[in-house]
Amino acid sequence: MNDPSLPAEMFDHYAQVQEAGRLFDGVGALERVRTQDILSRHLPAPPATVLDIGGAAGVHALWLAERGFAVHLFDPVPSHVERALAASNDQARHPLASCSVGDARNIDRPDACADAILLFGPLYHLVDRQDRLQALKEAHRLLKPGGLLFAATISRFASLIDGLSRDLVSDPVFVEILTQDLRNGQHRNPTGNPEYFTTTFFHHPDELRLEMQAAGFQVEKLVGVEGPAWFMGSLQGHWTVPGKRRLLLELLRTVEEDPYVLGASAHPMGIARK
Repeated sequence: MNDPSLPAEMFDHYAQVQEAGRLFDGVGALERVRTQDILSRHLPAPPATVLDIGGAAGVHALWLAERGFAVHLFDPVPSHVERALAASNDQARHPLASCSVGDARNIDRPDACADAILLFGPLYHLVDRQDRLQALKEAHRLLKPGGLLFAATISRFASLIDGLSRDLVSDPVFVEILTQDLRNGQHRNPTGNPEYFTTTFFHHPDELRLEMQAAGFQVEKLVGVEGPAWFMGSLQGHWTVPGKRRLLLELLRTVEEDPYVLGASAHPMGIARK
């Protein structure tokens, strides 16, 4: 049964979209590779315990389990958890430590049980600030002293950039959507078109920093996951040529912390310590 405290539109969206497959093609592949590059440089060494809260079908969780981490996945969408569990069973030598339906605001695990926590979804699906703070405070409770939080958001400017780069702005309804995004970050899609995403909150990078601090975290850095590469018309050409792909990733790593680039990234990420 779906959690009635979460937007029904979110569950409808993920019933139409295969989230795991999204991360292996086009811009999604860029998001996956860049996210895992950031994690590989900042996570403690395995066999550290990682909670992947909002981990969807387990793309990042399974990757970490293969590298020796003890990974516990939680997601509010039951079908995501079923897919993650099946994928975990398929990599029997490196399975997930556990896989459960769970709400980021209330995780059934003891205090100080994790070395690191991933929040790659909850902060944009929780559209009210108090709910986001509750999820962040719950992550703070679950982390050991000195533990790291990796929290991804969607940029306040994502609809503007996407709308201009793909000419979605030719649809007046989409223009209304992006205008509201820019005004208050509250993204709503009345069309049912999955390309326009679903009920979410789009952060300004400064809001992410302030929310993590309000939950008691020491913010170490904000990084842009995709940087300006996600709206490149020539992305696929760069991605399929090994030398160009390597250069692209090197350049994105070079500018990932630049505050003037953060908002241009589809997913600004905060890295913070308890």
